[in-house]
Amino acid sequence: MPYYRDKILLKKFGENLRELRTSKKFTQEELAFEADLDITQVGRIERGTVNTSLCVMQRIAKALNVSISKLTDF
Repeated sequence: MPYYRDKILLKKFGENLRELRTSKKFTQEELAFEADLDITQVGRIERGTVNTSLCVMQRIAKALNVSISKLTDF
């Protein structure tokens, strides 16, 4: 069972990802395609319901043309 603070962290990460994605004018579908992810995974990450891996974070960062640190800067 995840700790409450972990849920908060996942939620903040997801919100930050959504802000970055929309600022780059990407839809969830476009980001999923560029990062080679399932669109449902992008949605779960943005909602904070899944703890994503570092490898997936790297693919998302590359697709958005940002650093991984930018994804975690919240």
